[in-house]
Amino acid sequence: MNMNKDFQNGAVPAQHPDYRAEIAAIVRSGLTPRRMRDQILDYHENDIAAAMELLRKDERSRLYSVLDVETLADVLSYSEQLQEYLGELSIRKRIEVLSRLELPEVTEYLRQLEKPERNMLIDLMGEDLRNEILLLSAFDEDEIGSKMTTNYISVRADIGVRQAMKELVKQAAVNDNISTLYVVDEDGTLVGAIDLKDLIIAREDTELSSITMTSYPYVYASEQIEDCIERIKGYSEDSIPVLDSDNRLKGVLTAQDITELVDDELGDDYAKLAGLTAEEDLREPLKKSVVKRLPWLVILLGLGMVVSGVVGLFEYVVANLALVVCFQSLVLDMAGNVGTQSLAVTIRVLMDEQVSGSQKLCLVGKEARVGLVNGGILGILSFVLIGLYLLAFKGQTAAVAFSVSFCTGAALLVSMLLSSVAGTVIPIVFKKLKIDPAVASGPLITTVNDLVAVVTYYGLAWILLLRVMHF
Repeated sequence: MNMNKDFQNGAVPAQHPDYRAEIAAIVRSGLTPRRMRDQILDYHENDIAAAMELLRKDERSRLYSVLDVETLADVLSYSEQLQEYLGELSIRKRIEVLSRLELPEVTEYLRQLEKPERNMLIDLMGEDLRNEILLLSAFDEDEIGSKMTTNYISVRADIGVRQAMKELVKQAAVNDNISTLYVVDEDGTLVGAIDLKDLIIAREDTELSSITMTSYPYVYASEQIEDCIERIKGYSEDSIPVLDSDNRLKGVLTAQDITELVDDELGDDYAKLAGLTAEEDLREPLKKSVVKRLPWLVILLGLGMVVSGVVGLFEYVVANLALVVCFQSLVLDMAGNVGTQSLAVTIRVLMDEQVSGSQKLCLVGKEARVGLVNGGILGILSFVLIGLYLLAFKGQTAAVAFSVSFCTGAALLVSMLLSSVAGTVIPIVFKKLKIDPAVASGPLITTVNDLVAVVTYYGLAWILLLRVMHF
């Protein structure tokens, strides 16, 4: 209410405080370590991580020295520059911080190190952490097992509620993901899951099986991330169990892990739509960026040469009727735009693994109708507007002006129809061949549609204007 009055009176609302600058100022001040630490701890770990980007290396070293290892690990877990900041720590402190980070973060950090340094750090770690890292390292980066964490609570199926509560208290000292308890048999095979609330309110004499959910979602550690991400992201559970090939519980995916996986998968798909082989970031080396972009550019260069070669086949049309060249880009651009739209719609539909063959066929039919209707409307507009333009500004006769505009409009109609079909069929075929449909990227579809549009436009010009009208 007061805020509305301030706006009505022309008052400027208070700006959100710049916590990054405040934290940086504290680090740069002459405060004693104790006072500096007390003031910094008033801020959230995410804000402290953001403030580190404003600090010089020596200033960050001062921050490392005043924060305890537990707090420093929490701060670094929010940072996008974990690799750089961990490298600034002493070996002893780095090991202590790594032992408090989430296991997938530790494994990802170690993967990016040179082998001698990686082996040295692993050798200095505790046995439990070393074994967990070796477990995750056994999986490829694109397997779901490489993203799981061993931070979970498990209880045996043959114990009672009272014993389960004792086990919960015991394991919660080292594992903080306690909202869901996983029930396993004597071999470690997953039996089901128990919600913490159900365990708390259960009577001591209650059978554990009576509060165990046996129909609980799960994934196998060896599954490809892209194959199972769509299946698991629809669940609202706080964690998803990860099993080995013998159905034994090996780890879990937390809700945060799943969110990051979905974000990474969308980033990869977006990169592929842009004609990249993988997602890039701002700090990526030049060589790595070139390697990601060059393969598709080489392929597109080859396709572009094919398009140029096809244009060369219609040299007779261009030589005898140079006017048609003026509207080539219009037809090519519209065909490319329509194909890219159909591609985006199709990839979104194909993300649902349950889409049937008949539904895919319906999608092709729908996109063809959309392309036909849009092509018809734009074709008519082109026929009228281009005809009037040639008549009024280029001094052409009505016969020539509207013949060229009719050819352009007809080419728009046909090329937009074919481009809509191509933009739908190509990703469906890629999916059928077990190739990521996002590989049918925008540049690829655009180049294919350029070929379609060139053949359509110059083919119609040759037939209608040269063969039928004899211009």
